Amino acid sequence: MKIASMLYRSFVCLAMLAVMLAVPEVAAQTKKQVKISHATAADVGNDNHMVAFIIASYINANSETLEARIYPANQLGEERAVVEGMQLGAGATIHIGGTAIHNNFNKRMGVLDLPFMWRNYDHAHHVLDGKVGETLAAEHEKLGLKVLGWQDSWGYRNVVTTKKEIKKPEDLKGLKIRTIQTPTYVAALNAMGASATPMAFGEVYTALQTGVIDGLEHASAVVYTGKYYEVAKYITLTEHLFGPTVTVISKKEWDGYTDKEKEVVAAAAKLAQDVNRSLSVQRAAEAMDKLKAKGMIVNPIDKTVFVKAAVPLQDQLAKSLGAEDLLKVIRETH
Repeated sequence: MKIASMLYRSFVCLAMLAVMLAVPEVAAQTKKQVKISHATAADVGNDNHMVAFIIASYINANSETLEARIYPANQLGEERAVVEGMQLGAGATIHIGGTAIHNNFNKRMGVLDLPFMWRNYDHAHHVLDGKVGETLAAEHEKLGLKVLGWQDSWGYRNVVTTKKEIKKPEDLKGLKIRTIQTPTYVAALNAMGASATPMAFGEVYTALQTGVIDGLEHASAVVYTGKYYEVAKYITLTEHLFGPTVTVISKKEWDGYTDKEKEVVAAAAKLAQDVNRSLSVQRAAEAMDKLKAKGMIVNPIDKTVFVKAAVPLQDQLAKSLGAEDLLKVIRETH
């Protein structure tokens, strides 16, 4: 009996030792979760999801301690709320979306969303990879958001309408056109004669369907992958805004990463940025062709009056944003 008791105690001790030795192994297998959030459809045909897909795939293939998962179509909440949570180190880890969303946190970033300002994709790249991008990234980091990459929207933003065909500038007058909830976008649409209607992105499809709004403005890739051709019929090539996108990570999360983890995440974002930019022209054209194939009617428009009115509006908005210095650099960059 005594021998049995000793054997039992020995077995218990060995079992406890095995558990204790196993704990570090279990801990090592528990990976940090990288939650990647964006507002658009889970379709690599749009720029946000393509960027998210590349970042997640790279992290999962190259990190033994990080595990990335994508939460598309506002699954973690509307964009502004998601970014606010990230400032506190809660919710999403990484957010990919238009710079316009970030105007709500640093109003100077609104200079990137002024109407009729960008000459072409290369112009935007030179600006964002230079002093302006560096300055805005440094300001954002103080707000708890680290910029990992600047990307392109796949296509300039155009006006999309449900019932009314826009063929000349005055046709826009009074139409309720959904735009991003930021002063620069609202001012741009109003200056073009529309009645700018700020609205969370997740509400747009139903609002078009029910007639709450007359249209929206967005790039062709998002219009296609969001299936807005189901509830809208016309596209007018206003090309009023370019709307760069930005990938940010919660500074609190970033600061908790090891050097190796930071290296992997930064490399993932750089690859995603490079691929995104290389596909911009092609993907924008492909999406427009697909929209035409779905029956959407695409109309050019004389933008002369819009462009002429945009210059003093740019000056006015830059002053209100405290970003006159940045606008000067953007205009001087080639």
